[in-house]
Amino acid sequence: MNFLAILVAALSTFALGAIWYNPKVFGTIWMKESGITEEQAKKGNMIKIFGFAFLFAFLIAFLMPTIVIHETGVIQAAGGNENDPLVIEFLKTHAGKFRSFKHGVLHGTILGVFIALPILGTNALFEQRSWKYIFVNAGYWIVSLAIMGGIICAWK
Repeated sequence: MNFLAILVAALSTFALGAIWYNPKVFGTIWMKESGITEEQAKKGNMIKIFGFAFLFAFLIAFLMPTIVIHETGVIQAAGGNENDPLVIEFLKTHAGKFRSFKHGVLHGTILGVFIALPILGTNALFEQRSWKYIFVNAGYWIVSLAIMGGIICAWK
């Protein structure tokens, strides 16, 4: 497991968030749709908010290799035994074929569309939030997961 790639992938959510939630991008829409004013946002406990945001991003990034790196799945299917002769033979032929940023982005995007969007959308509907709110937040996570997947899949 590449912990540096996991750390960078987790931190990438902050870089994207700084852009995504900037008032010139989606920040103004998000604040209006969430009902939060700038004053309220500034009153938040930033250590708690950013600390837990990093923890949650790290947890996602930690799981990401099992989703975007196919070799991990092969080893898991062998009960975690990297020395299984069939695993060794399979990896001789197929290892690295799909280890690219582009492939990780594909899997991250799929994860975002089919997991993050439905979860965030369901919660937002019950909270009676707008579609703008859903798409701003889900869009952020779809792009975040795509970037995280790309970083982790490409970083060998």
